[in-house]
Amino acid sequence: MDARAVPAVGDRRLVLLLTAFITVFWGLNWPAMKVAVAELGPLFFRTVNIYVAACGLFLLVRLSGERLRPQPGELRRLFPVALVIVGGWHLFTGLGLTLIEGGRAAIVAYTMPVWAAIAGRFVLGERLGWRVAVALLLGLCGVLVLVWPDLGRLGDRPLGAALILAAAISWGLGSVMLKAGRWSLDVLALTGWQLVLGGTVVVAAWLLADPVPDLAHLTWRGVVGTLYASTIALVLCYAAFIKMVTLLPPTIVGISILATPVVGLYSSALLLGEPAGWRELAALALVLPAIALVLLRR
Repeated sequence: MDARAVPAVGDRRLVLLLTAFITVFWGLNWPAMKVAVAELGPLFFRTVNIYVAACGLFLLVRLSGERLRPQPGELRRLFPVALVIVGGWHLFTGLGLTLIEGGRAAIVAYTMPVWAAIAGRFVLGERLGWRVAVALLLGLCGVLVLVWPDLGRLGDRPLGAALILAAAISWGLGSVMLKAGRWSLDVLALTGWQLVLGGTVVVAAWLLADPVPDLAHLTWRGVVGTLYASTIALVLCYAAFIKMVTLLPPTIVGISILATPVVGLYSSALLLGEPAGWRELAALALVLPAIALVLLRR
């Protein structure tokens, strides 16, 4: 598929709406996760996220009357995709964030479009035109501006950086694998099965490596953060992301969500009192043209 392809007018409007929705609500998920992980632990928190979200998605599928049961052999084909895009992302970020801070992790995590572009070139035969190349450069520069003060300190925790890099590669590669497959299920059902299948590796890691948290010390902030991350962020935003993957090449999808860390930093500043200033404005000025280049007509 040509990465420069422009969707139909109706699909293009839907993509713009999905992009705005994902950017805002996945951005708000960062402060929610920061609070919840501190109280529940990274792997238990991820386990709760994945399976609460899967139950919510399956309930929505039932209420909508769509088919939930996959075709024979479909789960077998979906399993490796789910292990990469769900299991790899959640496992590696959960472990990596115990070794390095979130700002440093973002440097590596939001290289996702780079790995999607590379994988798309070899797996799907995508051609990286100048619009995608410029958008990719602008978006990554925007993320780099956000976290430049932490860049020189990545070497302090090489294992943590390596784990976050593995998460970014998993997400990029998983997006391409999902695009390459043929699926009979609706977006909500497909997303739910991905969470169920991919979450198995996260549960196994939690049972082996992470202690059971003391829920007696769970505060209302931790409960709200966990519920938000499990429902809004994983049910609605992840389903919207999967829908975008069905409409656009993975490279463009990855670029279109690069504004998420900007929203994440501003929402963290408002809700958690973290600093925000000229770097965030500069990043926004770089990321928005990147999105426009790949989503809007000339």
